[in-house]
Amino acid sequence: MCAQPRPAIAADLASIETLVSEAYGKYVARIGRKPLPMLTNYRVAISQHQFWVCEQDHILVGVIELIPAEDHLLIENVAVTPKSQRQGIGRGLIAFAESEAKRQGFPEVRLYTNEQFTENLALYSRLGYGETRREPFQGGTVVHMAKPV
Repeated sequence: MCAQPRPAIAADLASIETLVSEAYGKYVARIGRKPLPMLTNYRVAISQHQFWVCEQDHILVGVIELIPAEDHLLIENVAVTPKSQRQGIGRGLIAFAESEAKRQGFPEVRLYTNEQFTENLALYSRLGYGETRREPFQGGTVVHMAKPV
């Protein structure tokens, strides 16, 4: 578990890129391409979005990228390094996003994931996110989900 996420800084860039690549690497064969988080320019994302990191023993183990919208806070990306998965870090980061949404005055948190990322869909459902719509994307399907906060 991560005690408290901290804002990402430029010096975290290489660690974030490595973490995201490791976290999403398992999906490449499943969907036949790199997932979008593996293609993101994190130098830009860190500077333009609300980007938080989770550390254990001074090593990044989780990241969450939040984008404020007019009527909701979007979880653009949440990733946990494979060796740190199933320890509550991802759930903790999502709970952090929900508290940030409340703090910033948003009534809802939204997120989306690939239909083939079944473990993510199951986790988000357990955390109270409901499906709002599906849309085709690059030969697959994106599942949009939301949760009031």
